[in-house]
Formats: sequence, structure tokens, C-alpha cells
Amino acid sequence: MKFLILRFSSIGDIVLTTPLIRCLKQQYKDAELHYLVKNQFLDVLKHNPYIDKLWLWNKDENNQLISQLKNEKFDFIIDLHKNLRTFRLKQKLKIKSFSFNKINLEKWLLVNTKINRLPDVHIVDRYLHTLKNFQVVNDNAGLDYFLGKDDEELPEDVKKKLPSKFICLVIGAQHSTKKMPEDLLAQICSGIHHPVIILGGPGDKTSAHEILTLTENKNVFDFSGKLSLNQSAYLVKISELVISHDTGLMHIASAFKKKIISIWGNTVPELGMYPYLPHPQSRIFEVNNLSCRPCSKIGFDKCPKKHFKCMKEQDVHGIANFANSLMDDIS
Repeated sequence: MKFLILRFSSIGDIVLTTPLIRCLKQQYKDAELHYLVKNQFLDVLKHNPYIDKLWLWNKDENNQLISQLKNEKFDFIIDLHKNLRTFRLKQKLKIKSFSFNKINLEKWLLVNTKINRLPDVHIVDRYLHTLKNFQVVNDNAGLDYFLGKDDEELPEDVKKKLPSKFICLVIGAQHSTKKMPEDLLAQICSGIHHPVIILGGPGDKTSAHEILTLTENKNVFDFSGKLSLNQSAYLVKISELVISHDTGLMHIASAFKKKIISIWGNTVPELGMYPYLPHPQSRIFEVNNLSCRPCSKIGFDKCPKKHFKCMKEQDVHGIANFANSLMDDIS
């Protein structure tokens, strides 16, 4: 059987599909798995041994791509994205497909009326439900993330500063309302008595600089913008603890079974994308009982209410103290 799996983006969403990939490959012995993803997310899957072939979506070359996909003679499409783009693609390929249920109505109800009709099911299990007709079941082995040898080669200036034991602080997120303000992140760093390395993309360098300026912890090192995604993932892998917003590296940390302190702003774990089977000492920090939360299933550039209580009222001292207790246990 030849399967084409569709999930174009983003980092975390793709990582959350990895149990489906593994379970389908291992439990359906003759399965040949192809995966279609956007170019910029190739690194998330390029070392995954359960994928036989990766296809890259480029909207400027999709006619050629569709022709190539037709020539592959797939038996089934597993659509884990389910949007207008995948609908059009399936229409053109004319292959029997099984689509992920995005439960958009239930999400809309929670965001707009605060009525929670969402099933208490993680998105990983909802992805796997797409394979129910193939008798594929969850092996409960968690998420996968595979690195190449080159991903462990770090820039010299990073290697020189890298402590032997450290906490990763992931400061980025796709939307601003998922990110804690820099002064509060600096307070967390000030309350931590252990080395902290800041991870983020090039767009996070200004925030990282402000955190360094404000924090009293002199063992905070900024590696934002200096590393590839997989180099950052490698540092997550060898860290003792990861503090992260609701973002892709949080899910990569889950794949490595790291202790995770996840900080939630305008989104909520009830949407089904909380850390999946991480280290049992992981903990979620959020501001409960806010009438405006969640204000979105994804996020905004600014707080719609202009007060940003979901982040500004976070227990920064509690986060720092919990981080210290986890690190002291290791020491």
C-alpha cells in the first residue's frame, strides 16, 4: 500500500503527526509512506526513517508537482491539514482520502462563547483516528524527532559559551499573544540559579537582548538567530529542562522526553496541543479564570483587550522556583 500524507505546516503541527507516521509504518508492514510538506519545514522530517519519500510543496511549481504525484499511483491520501489547498489537491489527484477532523465548530464555540464542547483528546490521537479503517492503533511511544550528525555541529562561539548543564528558554512563538513580555522573562531568569540559554530565531534577537539587559542572572546566554532549527533541537535534546511558550520547540522537547515548563497565554491546553507524553515532571503554567481566554485558537499580534492579563499575570516567581527545584534535583 502506498500512502501520501499531507501536512504542510507548521513545526509543532508536523512534529505532532510523527506518531501516526511511525505507527502506520510499523503496523502496516507493506506501507510505503510519502509526505508532502512546505519547503521551509523540510528539516523537521528529513531524518525521519519511517518516511520513504518527502515531497516539497511550492505553490509556484504545483502543476509540475501534481503531475509527479499522479505518476506515483498512490493508493490513499491521509490529509492531516484539511484546508482549501489540500481539498483542491485531492480533487486533482482523484485518490481515495481520509481526512483529519479539525473540530472547528467546537473550537469556535470555546473561543467565541467560552462553551467547551471539545473532546478531551490530544490532537495526536485525533490524527491517529484518521487511520481507524486501517486498524492502526497508538503505540503510546510519544513523538519522534530525528537529528543528523551535522545537526550536532555547533558554531564555535556557541560551543565556547555552552554550559555543561543548562536550561533552554524558548522565547519565540508564531504570534505575539503566545509570548511572555521580555521583562517577565527577565524576571524568570533572575529567579533561576542555574545557567540559561536563550533559543529563538533571527526575529527574536531584539527580545533576547532586552532579556539580557534586564536580568540579574549573569549566566544567561543568547543563542537566538545563531542556530538552525535542528541545532536548536539538539540543544533542547541535551538540556536538563526546557521553558517554552506554546510553540514548535515545546513539541520537539516532548519528543525528547524533556522536563518542560510550558507557559500559555491566549491559547489553552484544552485545544488539544499541550506537550504530548513529555517527562512526568513537566508542568503547565497558565492564568486561569480569565473571561477573555482563549481569545483565539492560534493567536494575535496584540491582545484584543489591550490588557494582556493571560501573560502579565503569570506566576513568574513560581515558574523560577519550579525550575530551580527541578534543577536542584539533578544536581
